[in-house]
Amino acid sequence: MADAVVTETLRTLQAEVPVSATLHVWLKATKPEVPGTMAFLLGGDKIGEVQVGNAEEYVFRTFVATTGGDLSCVYDTATTAVSVAYFFNAAEVVENGITVIHTSAANAPAPVPHGYHFRPPFGWMNDPNGFGRFGGRPHLFYQHYSHGLRWNTMHWGHAVSQDYIHWHHMPIFLFPSEDLTARPDRRGGAFSGSAIPIENEGGIRVFFTEQVIDRIPETQVQLTATSHNIITASQAEVILPSRPSGLGLTLDFRDPYVIKGPDGLWKMVLGSLSQRGGVILLYETDDPAAAGGWRFVGTLLLEERFGTAVIECPCLLPLDGPAEAPETRWGLIYGLMNSTHADTGRKNLTLIAVGHFDGVRFLTDFEQELDFGTDNYAFQAFVDGETPVGIGWLANWADVSHTIDFPTAMTLPRVLLLQKDAVLTPPVPAVDSLRSAVMDDARLVAGETVGLETGAVEIVLELSSPGAPFTLHFDHPDVALALCLDAEGLSILYTLADAETVPRYVARGAHPSSLRIFLDAGSIEVFADHGRWAGTKRIEGFEPVRSVRLEAMEGYVTSGRIFSLQL
Repeated sequence: MADAVVTETLRTLQAEVPVSATLHVWLKATKPEVPGTMAFLLGGDKIGEVQVGNAEEYVFRTFVATTGGDLSCVYDTATTAVSVAYFFNAAEVVENGITVIHTSAANAPAPVPHGYHFRPPFGWMNDPNGFGRFGGRPHLFYQHYSHGLRWNTMHWGHAVSQDYIHWHHMPIFLFPSEDLTARPDRRGGAFSGSAIPIENEGGIRVFFTEQVIDRIPETQVQLTATSHNIITASQAEVILPSRPSGLGLTLDFRDPYVIKGPDGLWKMVLGSLSQRGGVILLYETDDPAAAGGWRFVGTLLLEERFGTAVIECPCLLPLDGPAEAPETRWGLIYGLMNSTHADTGRKNLTLIAVGHFDGVRFLTDFEQELDFGTDNYAFQAFVDGETPVGIGWLANWADVSHTIDFPTAMTLPRVLLLQKDAVLTPPVPAVDSLRSAVMDDARLVAGETVGLETGAVEIVLELSSPGAPFTLHFDHPDVALALCLDAEGLSILYTLADAETVPRYVARGAHPSSLRIFLDAGSIEVFADHGRWAGTKRIEGFEPVRSVRLEAMEGYVTSGRIFSLQL
């Protein structure tokens, strides 16, 4: 009878693995007194085993199968729970990515078979980190928790691309301390940051905030680590152990973004909160490797509006020329955590200030909202060659709860273009590669209802004159959704059935002549006049928009095309 019980609870994960395959697994003991165990068999012969004793949280283990073939990973569900298992070949992982062989019901990827936005292969995701081109390819790191769909102990996930649209998932890149990973208690982890290339050596150096809620005197400190194989990071070292004194700052001290300044020195901007309002702090170092010697320069920006609790995810970069040129204008992007736009009720705004940066001071020429829909948060950008490119978290902390699953995506990557006194943020040109067919080029303009099949579409509208009014009505099973252009401006109309208050997602004064609207399971993104006005809104759930209907006076919309999109 005992043998029969054991047999009934045995589980096997099987995969055909290449030579020198590295396996990453996360295990947890189901009972405190009995270790969790996974055995590895190749061709029926046992070649290794891993064990864990923690019954509170999943523990990372790695195993290398030196010989390729049919690998069996065997465990007993009576003693062992498995959250994630994947394998990769280190020499080929940048080209091919990882192969996931197991996720649990608690951390399974979103059910969006036709989705084209970036999503993690499992677990929770928020802020983009370390966005940049390294080794000739765009890399995206991101805030990540592997074992559930709710925010918890932060790691860095990782993906690599050729075009910003098609991504390979990479191994988990950055792990918090063992103490923080021992329990799923949300005490902290490896928080947001940035990455720079290691000059003349290859590899990258990352900068990030380590948070430990109960640490005294500093909850948040800044760390750095390096990677020469782009797969794993070295042991992290503290570079800023404390906040600058004398400014009356709260414990908030986070999200280092590092860039080479106009004077040739590495600069770091961080977000915090003072008694007067949210602040961006500026540091610099003479160290050409940016590994240490960081000193506080001063406060780069003070934000006193919108009831801001703290500035998050600051990002500083040249927009229209080389960093060292005095005439180059720079962009300073920042999120306003817990901010509220009094007039519209929108929360957690993101602003971009444009001006001149001399390495010490930032003099603002003008500013604007980065996104009137506000669900393009923690936006991070870098200069790729001569073109600034950025990406954001397609969500808003106003919607996040620690008690519900909340799988999210990244926005479409965007180019930042400076035209006179405006920043345009159109999608990267590679989004055109998503177009698989023209679904319609006549019925929408004629006022007919057009079915959208999978709901993954791009709608392109041309208007007879700037600001010509129209309303696009979207049929969605769970929300009331529309896009409206009228005398006030451009609005995304979004209402949940049980909503007590409804923010107004409006770009006042917008008068575009052309629009691109991207629909996907869980989102709408609007780019008007080549991104002069951009609006991003997460849509609750994963049901797609089923159909669209245009309401406009005859002749106001001169052209309307709908493209089906597919990765």
